[in-house]
Amino acid sequence: MWRIWFDLGATQQYYPLLHSAFWVEHGLWGDAVLGYHLTNITLHAIAALLVVAIVRKLGFSETAAWLAGFLFALHPVYVEAVAWISEQKSTLSTVFYLGSALVYLEFDRTRKRSQYALALVLFICALLSKSVTATLPAALLLVFWWQRGRLDARRDVLPLAPWLAIGAAAGLFTAWVERNYIGAQGTAYSLTLLDRLLLAGRVIWFYFYKLILPNDLTFFYPHWTIDASQWWQYLFLAGVLAVAGGLVWLAKTNRGPLAAFLFFVGTLFPVLGFFNVYPFVYSYVADHFQYLASLGIVIPVAVLASKRLPIAAIAIALLGTLTWRQARMYKDVETLYTETLARNPSSWISHNNLGNVMLEQPSRIPEAIQHFQIALKLNPDSAEPHNNIGNAYSRLPGRQADAIAEFEIALKYRPKFPQAENNLGSILAKIPGRSTEAIEHLQKAIELKPDYAEAHNNLGSALANIPGRSADALPEYQLALQLNPNLAEAHDNLAVALAQTPGGAAEALSQYETALRLDPYSAEAHSNYGAALTAEGRLPEAIDHLQTSLKIKPDSAEAHTNLGIALSKMQGRMDDAIAEYKTALKLNPNYGKAHNNLGIALAQSGRINEAIPHLEAAVQNEPNSVETRMNLGSAIEDIPGRLPEAVKQFEAAVQIEPNLFEAHYFLGLALTRLPGRQAEALDQLQAAIKIKPDPEAQRLLDQMRRTKR
Repeated sequence: MWRIWFDLGATQQYYPLLHSAFWVEHGLWGDAVLGYHLTNITLHAIAALLVVAIVRKLGFSETAAWLAGFLFALHPVYVEAVAWISEQKSTLSTVFYLGSALVYLEFDRTRKRSQYALALVLFICALLSKSVTATLPAALLLVFWWQRGRLDARRDVLPLAPWLAIGAAAGLFTAWVERNYIGAQGTAYSLTLLDRLLLAGRVIWFYFYKLILPNDLTFFYPHWTIDASQWWQYLFLAGVLAVAGGLVWLAKTNRGPLAAFLFFVGTLFPVLGFFNVYPFVYSYVADHFQYLASLGIVIPVAVLASKRLPIAAIAIALLGTLTWRQARMYKDVETLYTETLARNPSSWISHNNLGNVMLEQPSRIPEAIQHFQIALKLNPDSAEPHNNIGNAYSRLPGRQADAIAEFEIALKYRPKFPQAENNLGSILAKIPGRSTEAIEHLQKAIELKPDYAEAHNNLGSALANIPGRSADALPEYQLALQLNPNLAEAHDNLAVALAQTPGGAAEALSQYETALRLDPYSAEAHSNYGAALTAEGRLPEAIDHLQTSLKIKPDSAEAHTNLGIALSKMQGRMDDAIAEYKTALKLNPNYGKAHNNLGIALAQSGRINEAIPHLEAAVQNEPNSVETRMNLGSAIEDIPGRLPEAVKQFEAAVQIEPNLFEAHYFLGLALTRLPGRQAEALDQLQAAIKIKPDPEAQRLLDQMRRTKR
């Protein structure tokens, strides 16, 4: 909650009251969407009732007021703002906006300071939910002009002067955030002033048309090409100016139509194109942009229609039916983008987003790639589809190189793209010998987006893969969890790191449990937790988690290997363990850990000749592993003629981990058996004893010294 209010950039837009509401709602019902939908519907209903109250306060009939409320409640153009959970900023801010307006209208009559203060607080709450509500003081002045024919500086303007200043500051601040934090800048927004005027004229007519004839409403509308060289594009602006001129002339006898027009256009002003708004990269218009502004049309229509109630009743029933049909579009994410593409096939972002939905289903990855490729055809200069194609390739066997190429292309089109930097770094970290490159890209992602929890987590994983730097991984995992306590993967990775830390086993188990509470379907967390439970001797629990991991992800070589380790520690289950290791190697023939453990299991079963090729393969695939070197050395040192090879393996282990007692001790033992290398053997045994005083090593050292004398 503190970060919502005081850490700029912690949320995509600085609407702290909105995100505080989400914070509270998440505490109440977590990820269950029903609660959020009911909240939005409730807020929309409250806003409709406030419309009724305001229309009555303005002096219109009760029939007109209720008709306005029903039109606002049931018009299909509002479906997007109510059905789309993210748009709670529209419903919440409108409740505060209308509540403030209602209280201020009462203050205008009574001049009570308490009412003024309450109205101001509600206005600030509206701004903290969505800054488009900054137009409220101008709207109130417009109402007073409509009512009285003039504005009195002392009575009308002076009380609202602070509001105008606060609203202007909020609007400018939001525009700055849009540019600097959300990314509303670049070639997609390079419009001249003339272009923006032409765009504004077209936007005004678009929203008016959708209110009067709400057909073909969709989530992403076609992205217009604004071209000042095309004569017909001037017609929209000319039409707006002609209507404005006619209403100014009419205002000599009836100010209402001009006031309604000015409210509609003025409330739309922040999204007419004079300011960069991030969604403009997809489309210059969206239904939710006119959620509040539409009252400038809805209320006058309701007043006129109140004199023709039968027609009005039919219109409301028709609008309600259209709303019910439109709401079905928001059943789920796939339905939303599929239906959007049916209505707007040129929407590259819908193809892109639909591909992301399919990307979460392994069997649909090829289908996802097709959508990303269509998105690229529709928008060739976009970095996002390249990044997503890279994500898709990274999940397919043998496509790592293709994934890397796509991430690099994405960064070519958009050099400051933290997600692509993170994805590129993450995949490079899994390739032997490329950890340094991986770390550079992950650090770049964090430089571009310091609160990027996933990048900190991936940086920790990259550091953990480098011998001797596992300690550096811990702070990255911890920072990732500070930024996002619900990041299950970071809990899992932190647990792995803690398990390798002296005294960290208990905390590691707790972190695994947290990871599985957050993501019960994480095959990796179940596998890692099973391995940790195996180390603790809790074998039945370990096997349960490892088998669960394999139910979720049957092709996990690591889980099969970990299950083999657990089974090998149970009486009479060595053959089952060997079968698991062999399954792991069928899935991944180059998996060093599986070769190593299969070699150990075969050796323990007396099948040393079968064991050695697997131990050699383990060293080949994991040359920096002390364990594989030690195991191979121990297996071959008693085979005639292979003692020198064993010594080389122990020497390599000492180089990899100079502070490991066992490496020095076993090297010393092996050297005692080689002619002419007794002095080296003494050195190694002395080094071992310095690391850990051991009675057997000391006894052997003393014996060698006596023999030497």
